[in-house]
Parts: sequence; structure tokens; C-alpha cells
Amino acid sequence: MTLVILVADGARPDTLRSALDTGALPALARLREEGGGLHEVTSVFPSVTGPAYTPFLLGRFPGAAGIPGIRWWDRARTATRWPDYARSYVGAEARHADRDLAPDAPTLFESVPRALAALSPLGRGLALRDRIGFGIAFGIRAGWTHFRGDVRGWLVLDRELGRRVCERVRRDPPDVAFLAHPGIDKVSHQRGHGAPEVFDAMRIVDETAAQLRADAQRDGRPLRLWVVSDHGHSPVRHHEDLAGLLAAWGLGVIAHPWVFGRGRDAAVMVSGNAMSHVYLDLRRRTRPWWPALAPRFEAIASRLLERPSTDLLILPHAVDAVEVRHRTRGAAMVTRCGERYGYSPVAGGDPLALHGTIDVEGRDAAHDACAASDYPDALVQLTHLCGSARCGDLLVSAARDWDLRAKYEPIPHVSSHGALHAEHMRVPLLLDAPPVRAPRRTTDVFPSALHVLGRPAPSVLDGASFY
Repeated sequence: MTLVILVADGARPDTLRSALDTGALPALARLREEGGGLHEVTSVFPSVTGPAYTPFLLGRFPGAAGIPGIRWWDRARTATRWPDYARSYVGAEARHADRDLAPDAPTLFESVPRALAALSPLGRGLALRDRIGFGIAFGIRAGWTHFRGDVRGWLVLDRELGRRVCERVRRDPPDVAFLAHPGIDKVSHQRGHGAPEVFDAMRIVDETAAQLRADAQRDGRPLRLWVVSDHGHSPVRHHEDLAGLLAAWGLGVIAHPWVFGRGRDAAVMVSGNAMSHVYLDLRRRTRPWWPALAPRFEAIASRLLERPSTDLLILPHAVDAVEVRHRTRGAAMVTRCGERYGYSPVAGGDPLALHGTIDVEGRDAAHDACAASDYPDALVQLTHLCGSARCGDLLVSAARDWDLRAKYEPIPHVSSHGALHAEHMRVPLLLDAPPVRAPRRTTDVFPSALHVLGRPAPSVLDGASFY
């Protein structure tokens, strides 16, 4: 049996549901009707390609997996090199992603005898011949398409990747095939998530699904097929140059791609572009927590909170305690003790709009406590990301209509993602068989895949099988 996981990168549940209901995606509509239905699950923070693939391929949240953002700064100076000690998976450094992954967290590709992937940002465990879209020639072609802002070129690449995966699955069926279709995300950034080209990109996912099922039926091969997304999208009308802002306030700042700053006060590492890690007092080799940084940087934090671009200011106090601030809704502490999660307003504050104190046991209960809010799974996502060694000392989750990277993008973004907002965090999951329990998070995909493939699951996971 072959399990195929198609990632419709950047697809929102409402957009996919609308396309299914109008008949624009006949193969996926049949999958919904004949199979396990369309579910809405929660992605991870930061909700951005790369970090948001760790749930599918490792069953872990990004911080635990070792990839806390699409850009991050290495305070320990152990994974990166002088002079900047920074990492960006946009460009040539994408080749380091597999090495940066936590060594004790096996990937899906390492967990099965035969695996195949196409355009996956993570590929540890794959032979080079089984990693479609990873070679130098394809990288140059994809880079040229990206930096020209060639939307139609991305759709051509998308369709080509789908054909190549279908051919490989038909010719030499693997245990698992993992295909990322990036077209929806690329079009959304440049044209908006409601643009007609987004539905063109969705039709390519539909074509791939149709071909895979038709080939399997013709050849009498058992096939399982799931479709999922890593993040959503929301409109952007204003761009904040976060790195430039901090530099204007007198800090010595480094930020991609210009990492040779005039000092070592702050490293601004934007993801998506609607969130950013900010690392402070870069001369320290061990991580300081906010109480130690506040005497020097509280004024900076307060000024950031006053900016219209800032929705949430996130300040890690300890490995299991995070302060969250909102400009008008005040502050609260989010805590984790084992598997117990808490939300405690400070002086009547309610930054996450959860309407009071929360004290719950277990990740499922913590998820459900936030499910209907504008910040799905915030209690779990904040504590697990901020407790990781590679997390920033101050995090910004952007306000609606804003992102945090005004420079260095090859095209102006009119839609973005990465923040804790519901439009970014809620994603679709389309299954070919009814689940035994309701799926909650994208981290559930990995253990569910191992279950249907009859493979043992690792002892430490951030999700649970829905089968």
C-alpha cells in the first residue's frame, strides 16, 4: 500500500471548501464525499512553510524539531557560522534544514522502507534520487521563477512536479509519497488569496489527486490519499520594516539578507512575513529570559507595542512561562507545567481574548479552550515555541493588514502569513477514510501516517493518530 500526502501549501479551509462546493475540484470533491470528509485543523506557530512542515514529517512542533522559524539566530553558535550566526531557509541555506532538525526526532522518510518526496523543504532519510525538486538545476529554475515573481511559472512547475510524482508512484510504488504543491502560496503572496490564479493552483492539486487515484484503480494497487495545508493567508496593505525600525531607535541590528550590522544588540528574523523572532543582547552565549532583559529593553518593547503593525508582543519569561501583551487588551501569562496549561490575566488584561482565567489538563483541552478564538491553540503553541532553545527573546505577531518585512522581497506581498491569527493557523485536512477521533492539529498527520502504514511511532510526539 502507498500513502500519498499532498500539501496544498497556503490553502485556507474556507477557500478549499468553496472550490469543492462549486465543482471546481471534482477529484477532491469525490474524495470528500466518498472518504473521510474535510476537516479543519490547527497548524503551528510560526505558521510558515518549513517550520509548519515539521508536524507532517516529524510529528513535532517547530521549536522541538529545531526549526523555530524560516529565519532564526543561533545564540549558542553551534549550528551556524561566523560572522552572523544566522540561518535563513530562503535560498542556499535551505540545504542546512535537515542538519538543523533535532537528531532524536525521526522523520517520516526515516520511518518507512521506501519513501518519495517532491519539493519538500525537509528530506532527512531520503536518497537523492527520491527527492524530486531538490537538485541544483531545479533550484536555479525555481529561484529564477521566484525572483522574477513569475506566478504562471510556478503553476508550470507545480504541474510538472505532480506529473513526475504520479509517474514514480505508478512505476515504483513507495510506502509513502509526500508532495508539496507551492502554487497556492506563491499566487496568494503576489495576487491575493482570492485571486483567480489561486483556484488555478488548486486545480493542479486536483489533477494530481485524480491521476494518482486513476492509476491505482487501473493497476489494482491499494492507495491512501490525504490533502492538507501548512498555513493560511490574510491580506496585507501595509509593510513595517521591523529591522529598520529597531535600527532607527538606536539598536545595532542584523537581519537577512544584510547581516553585517553595525552592532550586536538585536537580530531580527522574520518568518512569513507576519511574525518575527527578535534576539537581544547578542553578546550573550546563553539564553537570557525577559526578566533579565527588561531593564535594558522594556522601553523598546513598549514602543513596539504602540506600533499599529504589532498585534501581540510575546515575551518568554522561562522555559514554561510566556508573557503576552496587546496594545488595548493588556497582558497575561501563559504557562505550562507538564501537560497542564494556564492563562492568567495580569491586572485584568486579556490579550488573547479568551475571556478569563484558564487552567486545563492536557493538550486537547488546551486546544479546545482556544479553538473558537482568533488565536487557535495559542496556549500550546506559545509555550512550546518559546521554551525552545532557538527561540527569540521577544516575538512579534503582526496585526491584520500588516507584515514585518518591507524590504528585500522580490515582489510586494499583498497577502501574508506566519502570525497566530485564525486565518493563518486554521488549515484544511481532507481524508480518504473516516477518522476514529476528530483531528485537531497538523501534528496528528505524522502518527496517523505511521498507523495506517503499520509502522511504530516514536515515544515522543506532539500529536496523536486520528485512526
